Amino acid sequence: MKKKITFLLNGDEVALEVEPDWTLLYVLREILELTGTKPGCEEGECGACTVLIDGKAVNSCLYPIMEVSGSVVTTIEGMAKPSGELHPIQQSFIEHGAVQCGFCTPGMIMASKAILDENTNPAEEEIRHGLAGNFCRCTGYTQIVEAVKAAGEALRHGQIMQRKTL
Repeated sequence: MKKKITFLLNGDEVALEVEPDWTLLYVLREILELTGTKPGCEEGECGACTVLIDGKAVNSCLYPIMEVSGSVVTTIEGMAKPSGELHPIQQSFIEHGAVQCGFCTPGMIMASKAILDENTNPAEEEIRHGLAGNFCRCTGYTQIVEAVKAAGEALRHGQIMQRKTL
């Protein structure tokens, strides 16, 4: 039997009727058609499905949709401005070559946002710890850590990074 839930998604209020056994990942991708959040292992091991709930990075593949009610959810689609200008974290990932195949990138960016929302000047060890649940098979992580450091610096200095074309 479906139940009604309401939450904020990328700044907009969402009201849905959902099955209690659905996951947040399922609702994002299949019901709301926000496909930036990726299904990877679907067991909470790879981090491809990372989103923010009330500012905390979570694996949406394991997160029961009923627990989302009343929360603030941010997905990769909520990072860029409506004008299309990229968030400094997104821009930094591009500039530092932290995007290879791109499959892990949305989850990495969301985990990075959670890190930088807490501390815009994290040590490398803090970055690596914060990203520990997110796996990338392409970059070897060096570029990702560099991108997070640079994004933190941009955020500390209030710099606005302009969107570049790929």
